[in-house]
Amino acid sequence: MTPTIMRQLWSIVEAAQTVTLLQLDDASLVQWLVKQTTKQALLDPKETDFLCDYIRARLSLIRDLAYERQQS
Repeated sequence: MTPTIMRQLWSIVEAAQTVTLLQLDDASLVQWLVKQTTKQALLDPKETDFLCDYIRARLSLIRDLAYERQQS
């Protein structure tokens, strides 16, 4: 996965409504983030799989960031 795609993913996380990030179950959140990312960048199947794994590994961080934003 390229640094550009990673930046796009984290931009999507930052721009997303906190309610979306906190209320979706894990599988739905991964799918939603992948869908949002692929709207901005064409990914081959290997990159998409890597992106899914990357997001799954960082779900708790994504939710923590959303929770902190919600508290602010």
